Amino acid sequence: MELTIDIDDSVPLFAQLIGQVKKAVLGGKIRPGDALPSIRQLANDLGLNNKTVAKAYRLLERDSVIQTKGYRGTFVHPDATVNSTVDLNAWVMTKLSETIQALREAGATDSEIRIAFSDVMNRRGS
Repeated sequence: MELTIDIDDSVPLFAQLIGQVKKAVLGGKIRPGDALPSIRQLANDLGLNNKTVAKAYRLLERDSVIQTKGYRGTFVHPDATVNSTVDLNAWVMTKLSETIQALREAGATDSEIRIAFSDVMNRRGS
């Protein structure tokens, strides 16, 4: 699997990495069960900060595109092909847009929506 990062691209580095891993899965360049480089190795190969690669790996794992097996390493998830077609960020944006539109149609102001959103986000632990 060949990954390239464009530091001049407006897309964040971690998002470029996520997109390329998903594209490699969908294109059959990496298959379920294939091993991936360690965070440190990939960061070194691409000239990135370890935290950038770790963030990409965390989000890919959240989306069940990859799976970490402790000290044995990181591997392509068995359901990676199906899961690589899901764009969670796009789904979140769509849901938020629909909700905001419904709230505006009900008469809520943007200020009320922002305050309520902030309050709900701050209560997530309770």
